[in-house]
Amino acid sequence: MAITGCSLCIKYTLFFFNFIFWVTGWGVFILGIALWLRHDTQTSNLLMLNFEGNQAPGTFYISVYVLIAVGAVMMCVGFLGCYGAIQESQCLLGTFFTCLVVLFACEVAAGIWGFINRDTISTELINFYDAAYIKAVDPVDTPTRQAASKIMVAFHNTLECCGKEDDNPLFLNVQASLCPNKKEDPIVSCHIKLRDLFTEKLHVVGLAALAIAVIMVFEMIFTMVLCCAIRNAAAAY
Repeated sequence: MAITGCSLCIKYTLFFFNFIFWVTGWGVFILGIALWLRHDTQTSNLLMLNFEGNQAPGTFYISVYVLIAVGAVMMCVGFLGCYGAIQESQCLLGTFFTCLVVLFACEVAAGIWGFINRDTISTELINFYDAAYIKAVDPVDTPTRQAASKIMVAFHNTLECCGKEDDNPLFLNVQASLCPNKKEDPIVSCHIKLRDLFTEKLHVVGLAALAIAVIMVFEMIFTMVLCCAIRNAAAAY
């Protein structure tokens, strides 16, 4: 026996939402945001740097990879919601609901992790910058100093900053070579620029995750109501 009334409305609402997920919408959109964050010039230019055998800390990418995974899975899971709703299949809808719960739990866990580590991401890269800074201002010209200078120039050109506002006389001696594109006066600290950069990126990640979470909650509610309506209709028949 087919469902009727409000349950029928929920059926097509669920189908519509999942059709958007599957064919044109949020899964692709979220995946696109994640890939943009992963390959954004500013972050990729900095996080690909290597100094004395140590890669620049890539903790930021953990949250991005979670978004990539969620976006990719949502495109696949959307098919279950679409087909399950239109076929009024409790099995498919139950599987869809389970997938949503798992994805939602992963998002909550990633959100908690991101909140706890929101300062760690920029702090790790600041420490990496400072390690190169110490070597770059060394008065003795060594291969290590030359490598550190290249790291510093990469930071300064990417972030449009120069130094860390510590008035180090050793830095002032090499400032012209380490900050070839310095345009602003007073000089903008790279510490400030790094914090601002990752605060901005994490806000994008947070907004994308929040949008997914809100839609998932509605999807889970609609799926549960539709499953109950299908079961009741079958029992009545």
